[in-house]
Amino acid sequence: MSQHLLNLLVTGGTGFLGKPTVEAALARGHRVRLVVRPGADAAQYASWTERGVTLARVDLRTRAGLTEALAGIDCVLHLAASKAGDMYAQYGGTVISTENLLWAMEQAGVARIVNISSFAVYDYAGMRSGSTLTERSPLAATIPPRDEYSHTKLVQEQLVQAATTQRGMRSVNIRPGVIYGADNWWTARLGASHSAKRWVRIGWRAMLPVTYVGNCAEAIVLGAERTTTLAAGTMLTVNLLDEEVRQGVYAREVQRRLPSKPKNTVIPWTVMRLVAWGAMTFNKVALGGRAKLPAVLVPARLHARFKPLRYSNAAARKELGYSPRLSLAEALDATFAAPASRKHTG
Repeated sequence: MSQHLLNLLVTGGTGFLGKPTVEAALARGHRVRLVVRPGADAAQYASWTERGVTLARVDLRTRAGLTEALAGIDCVLHLAASKAGDMYAQYGGTVISTENLLWAMEQAGVARIVNISSFAVYDYAGMRSGSTLTERSPLAATIPPRDEYSHTKLVQEQLVQAATTQRGMRSVNIRPGVIYGADNWWTARLGASHSAKRWVRIGWRAMLPVTYVGNCAEAIVLGAERTTTLAAGTMLTVNLLDEEVRQGVYAREVQRRLPSKPKNTVIPWTVMRLVAWGAMTFNKVALGGRAKLPAVLVPARLHARFKPLRYSNAAARKELGYSPRLSLAEALDATFAAPASRKHTG
């Protein structure tokens, strides 16, 4: 049980990662206030409210009611973000929401936050194959953006860093790798497509920085507890992964748990690099850059997904005391034990 019982406000607490984060917070004795949409039906949260969870009915895209929602809160767990839609939609769901939240935190006198970022913020194209990605690795450029998601997560981090420095806040910035769990076991870092019959894979031996959703949730709560010991004006950033696992190993472990046994078409990383370079060059020279290429044919995105790198969770272990509770095999067993996960989705 934690030595620092906290009043936590959780944004994005109803999502894939948010639900186990709420459970992890409750398991460690913390009190949770959950941000839900103003029109949400309270009945769907009855299992939590019966255990003491309170609801804050606010829309993070506006400032209405945010200051009141933060009354009495010790630390914010900020998981809310938009991963789909165009730049406008993702900017509103990630950047504007973060701006509003940080403003309300200042108004309410709340000075601690755990911000959930992503491995998407790194500049993979600028790294050498075989090198180790750490918290000090170069970040992607915001202009021009590599894609909507990496851009908005970078700006989100910048907002939290600026608020931390200027207001003397205490912040933990967690960058999870590939988060997997029930109905979310496929990752774009494995390949271009998947179905019940065939997977089109890119690469085989590159490492995946994977973290099981339940393990990741527990790390987030550890991050909240870590804010109690940080110096004012400090933002601690940690990469979060349970372990390194090769693409081929992860794919094999997933496939053997599926009722269907899809065949693999594997395109080597070096071949795909040449194909993407050729497509980019043709688009630029012959089409004036007007063609909208698939992500795997955009070199910067291709590098971000498939470049063979190494990864470490040393900082998370040292700074958060993190140790994943479930191993890869145990976590995949839990993933496919969920009823909805027994059916292949593709």
